[in-house]
Amino acid sequence: MARRRRGRAVNGVLILDKPLGMTSNAALQTCKRLFDAAKAGHTGSLDPLATGVLPLCFGEATKFSQFVLNADKAYTSTFVLGIGTDTLDVEGEITARADASNVDESTLEGAIATLTGAIEQVPPMYSAIKRNGQPLYKLARQGLEVERVSRPATIHEFVCLAFRPGVAAEVDVAVRCSKGTYIRSLAEALGEKMGLPAHVSALRRTQAGCYALQESISVETLQEVAANGADALDRCLSPMDGPLQTLPSVSLVESSTFYLQRGQPVLVPNAPKNGTLRLYSTDQRFLGIGEVLDDGRVAPRRLVNDS
Repeated sequence: MARRRRGRAVNGVLILDKPLGMTSNAALQTCKRLFDAAKAGHTGSLDPLATGVLPLCFGEATKFSQFVLNADKAYTSTFVLGIGTDTLDVEGEITARADASNVDESTLEGAIATLTGAIEQVPPMYSAIKRNGQPLYKLARQGLEVERVSRPATIHEFVCLAFRPGVAAEVDVAVRCSKGTYIRSLAEALGEKMGLPAHVSALRRTQAGCYALQESISVETLQEVAANGADALDRCLSPMDGPLQTLPSVSLVESSTFYLQRGQPVLVPNAPKNGTLRLYSTDQRFLGIGEVLDDGRVAPRRLVNDS
């Protein structure tokens, strides 16, 4: 007999403003305990150094976390030019210094322009990518460095918000990018364009897919809300279909809902002719996602059980 999962059946998405110094998993476990949730997962980790938008999926919403993981992200960050570290961020050991006082805004803007659009990035050694089952950061802490294959990334927007010149110059930037982009590697690449070491001293995620920073809630606020009970906490959740808003939606009549929920493809009048769809009942209850088959029927792919 399967072991019964402990905790409440909580369904929805929590848009957390992750605090500085906390790992994404620690943030997840803290919130899971506050909600007394039976099941929860995050949608791609943020470095402990980073703060900002970390969507957490509870219950049935975990079935759609990949849609947030695969979505574009946006960040604000401070890059330091003239100082390099082994982790490419402020928490690492200094590995290089150079005088950045000759950098001006024109030079900076030109370098930024070359890093906008489709680029290739080599993942940093201090990353969670695994090599033979071991995260790279664990190998790095042992003093090991292994060859990494470059990965494509798309920088949709990369702008300088502020520039503070000096021997160690500081640049505040805003970046909108594809999934899997390493902002630390972007800082390193910007420095290399100007012949300088560089690292990230601050990083804040302002958007993850459809979720923006202004919608987020802090751990401290959640702890205050928790004093008012489970219902108050549940009102902090966004609907579980939030990550799917870019998909077209269709409503099913009662008979189609019945058969679809039993795993059978159904005919849906006026449905798109291909692709993945959001599925709703006639009373707009979210059912899950389906895929249009070659014969025009809609087959269930991931259905929710929110009973």
